[in-house]
Amino acid sequence: MPAGVTAGVAVFDRQTGGFTEQVNASAPFRSASIVKLLITLDFLWNRGPDYSVPAADRARLEPMLRSSDDEAADHYWSANGYASIVTRMVSRLGLSDTAPPVDQDFWGYTAMSARDTVTIYRYVLERAPAPVRDFIMGNLRRSTRCASDTFDQHFGIAAAFDRPWAVKQGWAGSSYPDGTCGPPSAAPNRADAAADGTGPGSTATADVDLTRPALHSTGTVGAGDRSIVAVFTLHPNGTSYGKAFTDLGRLTRSLDVPGGVAPAGQWYGTWSSLVNVRSAPVLGNNVLTRLPAGVEVLVGCQKKGQTVSVPPYTNDWWAYLPQYGGYISNIYISHPDNRLPDVPLCASLP
Repeated sequence: MPAGVTAGVAVFDRQTGGFTEQVNASAPFRSASIVKLLITLDFLWNRGPDYSVPAADRARLEPMLRSSDDEAADHYWSANGYASIVTRMVSRLGLSDTAPPVDQDFWGYTAMSARDTVTIYRYVLERAPAPVRDFIMGNLRRSTRCASDTFDQHFGIAAAFDRPWAVKQGWAGSSYPDGTCGPPSAAPNRADAAADGTGPGSTATADVDLTRPALHSTGTVGAGDRSIVAVFTLHPNGTSYGKAFTDLGRLTRSLDVPGGVAPAGQWYGTWSSLVNVRSAPVLGNNVLTRLPAGVEVLVGCQKKGQTVSVPPYTNDWWAYLPQYGGYISNIYISHPDNRLPDVPLCASLP
């Protein structure tokens, strides 16, 4: 457990029918965007017999599940009864620790626990009508790296394990700066994410901490969705997004997750802000995305490229980040040597 982090963790092995990890599994956390699972299930609940999703709703629900779109969540939250959505789903699924927010305008303040999240995924995978299961899990398998608000959401499960996985992530915190995911021209589709619980001045369910930055990773890992993983975390006030991203990653990688396969490579810290991931080891108009400041990254291989200078340092080695499909200059890797000692040369990459 990283220093200063409060976590609720549950890992359920669907093959054996038992938990491999439980740490504060019943503790309630503010859900942030994890509640979008309940919003979606509530919408789909009585749509039989074929559970078809109209095109207009598909255009909202798919980005909400894949890219954590907040405007879509706002729409269904208000259209379908605000906090009564949570109340209905608690009763339908038999949830133990989930409760609606006192202030119904803040869907992200809904209280949820790791063990209740496992129950939700078990319902989707094992009891829900096939069209409901396929719609939800199909979209979670297509989680986009860049969320609708330009936050990099491939942390936790998505970084700790090779595919197959399916994820629904959540984040909220006033200390998190604007998202940096995508090329520099990318802009969030929403300037104020207050409805998910990042805004000030609201109350919520008792015993739910609303002040510390939250970062959550939930979903399934392995062939046949073997393991259900739920990791809820709270971080000290003032924690940067990159630091929370790194700490959640280290915690997730330490878990016993049957069916999970760790990706090949070495993990390294980075420094500076707005570090560009580029399609080739040269400077220019080739930026794929930008890293959260100070985040830890998986380095698959390295090669020489254009010399980069950040006085008093220069470096012509570049690290290939397989999870991003691009390169960063080794000058931004937190290591004293220009060439990383335990990382192989890139053989056939551009």
